[in-house]
Amino acid sequence: MQTSLWGIARKSKQNKKYKFGNLYGLINKQALHTAWKEINRSAAAGIDKITAKEFGEDLDRNLDELLKELKNKSYKARLTKRVNIPKGNGKTRPLGLPTLRDKIVQRAVASILEAIYEQDFFNFSYGYRPNTSAQKAAKELSDNLMGNYNYIVEADIRSFFDNIDHQWLIKMLKERIKDKAFIRLIVKWLKAGILNTDGKIINPKTGSPQGSIVSPILANIYLHYSLDLWFEKVVKKSIKGEACICRVADDFVCAFRYKEDADRFYKVIGKRLGKFGLKLAEEKTKIIKFSKYDDVKSKSFDFVGFEYRWSKSKKGKNIVKRRTSRSKLKKSIQAFKDWCKRNRNSKFKWIIKMLNLKFRGYFNYYGVIGNSKGLYDFYNPAIKILFKWLNRRSQRKSFTWEEFNQAIKRYGLIRPKITEKKYKQIKLKVCFE
Repeated sequence: MQTSLWGIARKSKQNKKYKFGNLYGLINKQALHTAWKEINRSAAAGIDKITAKEFGEDLDRNLDELLKELKNKSYKARLTKRVNIPKGNGKTRPLGLPTLRDKIVQRAVASILEAIYEQDFFNFSYGYRPNTSAQKAAKELSDNLMGNYNYIVEADIRSFFDNIDHQWLIKMLKERIKDKAFIRLIVKWLKAGILNTDGKIINPKTGSPQGSIVSPILANIYLHYSLDLWFEKVVKKSIKGEACICRVADDFVCAFRYKEDADRFYKVIGKRLGKFGLKLAEEKTKIIKFSKYDDVKSKSFDFVGFEYRWSKSKKGKNIVKRRTSRSKLKKSIQAFKDWCKRNRNSKFKWIIKMLNLKFRGYFNYYGVIGNSKGLYDFYNPAIKILFKWLNRRSQRKSFTWEEFNQAIKRYGLIRPKITEKKYKQIKLKVCFE
């Protein structure tokens, strides 16, 4: 982090009501060069078709030109190219691809916003933040549910990124920022046209494109003011029992001790989010009983790719267990099948190398304590699918089952592994004199 960003972070932490000025001037050559290093240079090009390789061939001159535009206020946000990526079940998710030059400036701006708002965000806010992850959220949630909670409110915001209200977002930014030029720069990206897949240009009145580098921090700021602060300062102080919330980007669940508190929250959450232009997906928003005192009637629920349910430990104690969500498992197997079909004619050594990368990422995420069976529920079908498609490379069968198993063992295909570390509580003896 640049020295100036450390200063901003320190000031933000010391004074929660301080409004920052002179932020636009922080976007200097050093900031742009740092942003260049931080962006994903292998990502697809935007509408101007300029790749990172081309931009980097004359990096200093290109950054100087970009900086000149910013200084004389002639910088304009380019159109964002929209592509649709598979979401599962035949559905797609729109993804915005800004130009490389816009990505660099957005990364510089995002770094400044992070320095300010990371001091304000609550610990229960995960996703799109440094040193947090969905897996960490899953662990914290399962630990918290071991407390005095009996009811869960599952909530799903419909098309969150498309419905961010620009006026509300600007008001939120002004709570911490008084630099008009800096805010105008963000507005340029919000108002930038979107080149749709059908070739038509869309001029957005709401939303912030997924895929834009600055969108994640803006999304967290929006939900910090519209949801997190309200839950912490209003909801928790107006109920009878304990309550907690866990949010990963725009996905969140809330736990309550008493049903009347859960019912009350369920009735008002839609109205609260509606104030900020957001809508709940009613079919995915519900209250479920989740109590260790009545695990027979308690239901399970899904969050960030895991299914949570009450179970018994080896010692007979009630514990919250996580396993791979059945819907995510089904999607992962289908994605693996599609990959094998596309790559079955590649060299066997390369296939094993790529599978090790894919498996390692899968096990690192889903390899939580208690989910060993969940890992094998994916691994065993995956091995059978691989065997099937490798034997479809020609009219002649490539492997027998025995030969196949010997080959994957010889080339070092990894097996499922629990990757989550078990943290033991350390009891400290405190002496008072």
